[in-house]
Amino acid sequence: MEKVLLHPIGETDYSKAWNFQEEIFQKLVDAKVQARKNPESFEKQNTLHHLISCTHPHVYTLGKSGKESHLLADEKLLAEKGASFYKINRGGDITYHGPGQLVLYPILDLECFFTDIHKYLRLLEESIILTLAEYQIKAERYPGYTGVWLDANDPNKARKICAMGVRCSRWVTMHGLAFNISPNLDYFKLIVPCGIDDKQVTSMERELGYKPDFKSVEEKVIHHFARLFSCEILQAEKEILIHP
Repeated sequence: MEKVLLHPIGETDYSKAWNFQEEIFQKLVDAKVQARKNPESFEKQNTLHHLISCTHPHVYTLGKSGKESHLLADEKLLAEKGASFYKINRGGDITYHGPGQLVLYPILDLECFFTDIHKYLRLLEESIILTLAEYQIKAERYPGYTGVWLDANDPNKARKICAMGVRCSRWVTMHGLAFNISPNLDYFKLIVPCGIDDKQVTSMERELGYKPDFKSVEEKVIHHFARLFSCEILQAEKEILIHP
């Protein structure tokens, strides 16, 4: 069973969390490269994978395949909304992160699990689908799109509750998913979410009519993640979670 170190870093500035991801990601990639160059001198050991769990202050991020025109706000409006903007190296288009939204960044060496990026994405989606089912919310996949949707079989009602965007190099992953538990959905009005201009965005709070306990939802998602990936979740020591 693979071991995954959980980093529950709470509300963290986007750039700081991104740097933390990059640091872990690069160490895993470098270790793989070194092992393949010098297999005789590399002591075989179990790979330690990572899962960062956090929220961010208001921020918009644009993936490498996205269009900057999908940000519908100028610098002045972003400042008024207390939001920042980053162009980043994940796949996908533009999305929003903010308080009340659970963000998970799995940094896994998929060669220890399976070498199938589509399967990886589907399992991430499934962790959210199973969590929502515990709240009697029927969630699904929308053919042709990533992420998790409600009423996916009705184009007029389909709405996204979880967005996804990942990067994978040498089968090591980074970036991940953003699950709307109870964010301020008005912030999505300043973008064309994920480049899709004819679908709505929703949250657990909107669907349930009340704000669910954030920590409980987070624990459920991580539980389903561990079961789906057949891994053991280990808790990181607080002092090594993130650098100043």
